[in-house]
Amino acid sequence: MRLGIIGGGQLGAMLAEAAHPLGVATRILDPEPAVCTARAAEVVYAEHDDPKALSGLTDWAQALTYEFENVPLEAVQGRPGVWPPPEALRIAQDRLHEKDFFTEHGVDTAPFAQVSRVQDVQEALAKVGTPALLKTRRLGYDGKGQALVHTAEEGRQAFEELGGVPCILEGLVDFRRELSVIAVRSADGDVRVYPVAENHHEGGILRWSITPAPDLKDRQAEAESIVVRLLEALEYVGVLTVELFDVDGPLLANEMAPRVHNSGHQTIEGAVTSQFENHVRAVLGLPLGSVEVLQPVGMINLIGREPPLEALLAIDGVSVHRYVKEPRPGRKLGHVTVQGADRVTVEHRLEQVQALVREHS
Repeated sequence: MRLGIIGGGQLGAMLAEAAHPLGVATRILDPEPAVCTARAAEVVYAEHDDPKALSGLTDWAQALTYEFENVPLEAVQGRPGVWPPPEALRIAQDRLHEKDFFTEHGVDTAPFAQVSRVQDVQEALAKVGTPALLKTRRLGYDGKGQALVHTAEEGRQAFEELGGVPCILEGLVDFRRELSVIAVRSADGDVRVYPVAENHHEGGILRWSITPAPDLKDRQAEAESIVVRLLEALEYVGVLTVELFDVDGPLLANEMAPRVHNSGHQTIEGAVTSQFENHVRAVLGLPLGSVEVLQPVGMINLIGREPPLEALLAIDGVSVHRYVKEPRPGRKLGHVTVQGADRVTVEHRLEQVQALVREHS
């Protein structure tokens, strides 16, 4: 079997690595040479929307997928064998469309309002309240493309600083914690949902996660209901992630990612079948694997700089994944998975890794 992957980052590399044991050949389309990708799969060096390269990839592969949601929509629309469906990509690429999609399917969100021009700021603030986050509708990730505003004047200034492009204003949510739910759906409608993860961000970037999230109670069932509803609405195939706010009331959906997700990296060691392998299985029409997590597992991103490999490996229960990227501030260079017999052990080992990360940051 053959799988084409649009995008040459670490997610594409990990998809290719998950495909290898299944005997699935992979070919990645990306314009930039990258060590992490080249060591995992054959690479076609071309722009993501290059018609000739895409046609060649489509002809070669039995299915085509993508590893990031900013793939040009025209690259996948109308092309056979593309999963997840391009409609999911279209929705996820625009924060207003995404919030509208959640609302249409009975999924609660923070209050939001459209801001198309600077004159819309005051009315939007009156609708969602303050403080609020002004975000560009398109692009922007890991905290980029957004600004915290408290007044109409701050909002107008932020709109100009964000380039005067179409934006969305979201009311700031007083949440207890951030969660994410990752699910996979096959073409025949089989759905598997991983245990919910608790996530901790700094500067808009995911720093660490733990799965299953502590003290879930009925939140697992609630999160499952949300993600299954969205999967079915989209007739989705592949892995879908929904980021959630745990508040005093129903869970609030923050955003969705139509791809494998950073908060699911710990499934490589922690689950019977990783999110990456299940995505490969789904898009190629293979039976899905178990999503059971056998024991508590955590994950820490290595951002900007990496601690010495020897120091990381000296911690019990640790697995290190290095992306072989050039260090720079804010760049994800790898991640560390931590396992243990119970949550207390995992949290202790996470703290040990975090101490190394702080020491070498």
